[in-house]
Amino acid sequence: MPKITYVDHAGTARTIDGEVGSTVMETAIRNNVPGIDAECGGACACATCHVYVDEAWADKVGPAEPMEQDMLDFASDVRATSRLCCQIRVTPELDGLVVTTPARQG
Repeated sequence: MPKITYVDHAGTARTIDGEVGSTVMETAIRNNVPGIDAECGGACACATCHVYVDEAWADKVGPAEPMEQDMLDFASDVRATSRLCCQIRVTPELDGLVVTTPARQG
């Protein structure tokens, strides 16, 4: 299983096994990762699963689609590597992915 590391805004890291085919958000919710609220349940209808993708992984994760970019307008402290983790599908190629949660969601 691909391992995903979630780093909270204070710097605490949690590495979790992700299930191929699920999303980075679903993996976080199943494992009670703090900082991922996911109020819409992964429908890309809010910005409460906002994360910063580690720069080393930005190309592998790819850019946000237009609908996701629109939702990021509602996120706090958006940066160049901001993504909604409900839109990042776990694949074997993402083994080692590192994402950081912002200080606050939405």
